[in-house]
Amino acid sequence: MSFEPVGDHSDESRANLHLLHGTLPHEVVCTENLTPFLKLLPCKGKAGISSLLDGHKLFDASWQSMAIDIRPVCPAGDSECLVEMEQTVDMILDIERSKRPRDNPIPRPVPREELVCDTSKEYSSEDTCYPLDASYGQSWSLSEVFGRPIKGTCLVETAQGPDSQSVCINVPADRDVYTSQGVTEFKDASGFSRCFELPITDDFELMLPKQSVQTGSPIYPPPLYAERSITGHGQERGGVQALLTNPSLDTPVEFVYFESLPWFMKPYLHTLKVLLPGEGKQSPSIIKDIYYRPSVDRHRGTQLEIRMVIPAASTVTLTYDFEKAILRYTEYPPDANRGFDVAPAVIRLISSASNTTGSSMYLRTTSLLLPLPTPDFSMPYNVIILTSTVMALAFGSIFNLLVRRFVGADEAEGYDIGKLKTLVRGRLVMIKDRLLGARNEKKLQ
Repeated sequence: MSFEPVGDHSDESRANLHLLHGTLPHEVVCTENLTPFLKLLPCKGKAGISSLLDGHKLFDASWQSMAIDIRPVCPAGDSECLVEMEQTVDMILDIERSKRPRDNPIPRPVPREELVCDTSKEYSSEDTCYPLDASYGQSWSLSEVFGRPIKGTCLVETAQGPDSQSVCINVPADRDVYTSQGVTEFKDASGFSRCFELPITDDFELMLPKQSVQTGSPIYPPPLYAERSITGHGQERGGVQALLTNPSLDTPVEFVYFESLPWFMKPYLHTLKVLLPGEGKQSPSIIKDIYYRPSVDRHRGTQLEIRMVIPAASTVTLTYDFEKAILRYTEYPPDANRGFDVAPAVIRLISSASNTTGSSMYLRTTSLLLPLPTPDFSMPYNVIILTSTVMALAFGSIFNLLVRRFVGADEAEGYDIGKLKTLVRGRLVMIKDRLLGARNEKKLQ
């Protein structure tokens, strides 16, 4: 229910299609993750908007994602079908952080005279400042944010006019935007979007000066809000709670809620509950269909798909309980006490007023961190150290008894007991003379 084939597929090919779904909930980000992505581009990141993709800038963003969508396309009147690939990069950047030079990335405090304060606050004074959000209307350019301009264009086919637009920005109509020479600008009829036709070989620079803008770009609410968390306590059981909110005031939203859980997280399907805050009890009418495939230990995880319809301006709470499995000691990672990452839930919107493209819209929640029963990995080392110490003492004693030869002092070669007696007597006489001399000195005094 969650994933359907996209593109042009014949009836025969649809019967032979198989869905393979894999997840990697946690991965250490490295700049090398971007290299295979850039190699799929026709210009390899050397020209076009992909020339802005620098690994240090991309993975230093507050939030980033990369996606590759592949679909077959069969043009009308053509006997051969093509494979269409779409690559997407999403980034959320902090302008102030991105504008810091790489050789001096330490943030510096803003001078007092440059602070922009909200004077409408009651406590606003010369020594008290509530800073305003300066991100809106702030000055920035491509070279300041990404460290470089766009290196020409990289269109596969030569196009002219609106079809050649390769860079678009969403800004109000009264916002000043400056570009390099030789760039053609196309404004949208709504006044909140501008697109540019880039030169083929020259660099493209985009700069927005600092400006106080009266009107802002329209912000459309998402079709659905989703929040997912782990509940409960202890090392044996727990629970998952998902809050799903429909912000529309007059339109219900239908979607498929999909979860792929690891095998060591065993849900109890009979504890699945769907609650509406106003009713305070279960609402089975919200759930239209359920698909559940149980897990197999160390072979596959649990698959849970729920088709739901949330009424307008409503919030639904989806909860279920699960049991935590105990792993073998060789299955724990080096940072076992950190917990295990659980893949985010995937939500496929079936009907939404904001989806005008006709294709399925997907949302993903945040991943979860699941603590599992973790043994004390220091105990084996303690046992090894204690056992090694006991064995060393026992082996040393037995080895000395077996190898060393015990003889009398008078039987040892080169050993004269008479000299030893003379030496001991001499030492005793010396000590006696010192004691007697000390007593005589005290009497004379």
